[in-house]
Amino acid sequence: MERITVVKIGGNVIDNPAALARFVERFAALPGAKILIHGGGKLATRLAERLELEVQMVDGRRITDKGTLDVVTMVYAGLVNKQLVASLQAAGCNALGLSGADGNVVTARRRAPQPIDFGFVGDIERVDPELLRRLLEAGIVPVFCAIMHDGRGSLLNCNADSVASAVALGAARIAPTDLVFCFEKRGVLRDPDNDASVIPQITAASFDELRSAGVVSRGMLPKIENALRAVADGVRSVVIKHADDLLAEQGTVIR
Repeated sequence: MERITVVKIGGNVIDNPAALARFVERFAALPGAKILIHGGGKLATRLAERLELEVQMVDGRRITDKGTLDVVTMVYAGLVNKQLVASLQAAGCNALGLSGADGNVVTARRRAPQPIDFGFVGDIERVDPELLRRLLEAGIVPVFCAIMHDGRGSLLNCNADSVASAVALGAARIAPTDLVFCFEKRGVLRDPDNDASVIPQITAASFDELRSAGVVSRGMLPKIENALRAVADGVRSVVIKHADDLLAEQGTVIR
């Protein structure tokens, strides 16, 4: 196996049928071994609101009580995951939908309640690279949602960007691995209303400056934090780009 590409697709693309169809076509055409991680937060938020469950977010991360855990499990591990798998199969990509509990491939621990109690939210502890290797060598494309487990019977809601980084690090133990975060913007933007304001490169030093200036905030914070950590720990490259640019040399490179 010469290389592995781990791609994370955001909820805004999943919510847009036309954008999702274009992404599936491009992902299926991506050469070599590959793994897909998906979010789905907006759909989960809409369902939670219909069920009259309060939605609470802190710095782009969802607070997950028991009712919310049930909703995100249904949406992430059920509806979104299986729709993606079915779409990929139709595009000729032999995909297999997974949560962390399936095959015991990813375990997490419940986050400590201080300084903020996020509820049933987990932080990744372990990824099994051997199971990933066996699936990839068999020509199967793993498709991960963001629902992990603690190994003791409890499901946990994890940040999909964190899952993508952890899976990429696991894959890097198999072969050189590139991580791509795909969403609805051309990259990390200086001006959120101007797609031409893509920041071509972000380092740990420049990230601190961008965060202090408020250029990077909310949901982009955990994305870049996880990207920087992944590069530091052994992932060959991380790029944040538009889903339509998956096969093109575009976006923001994290170094």
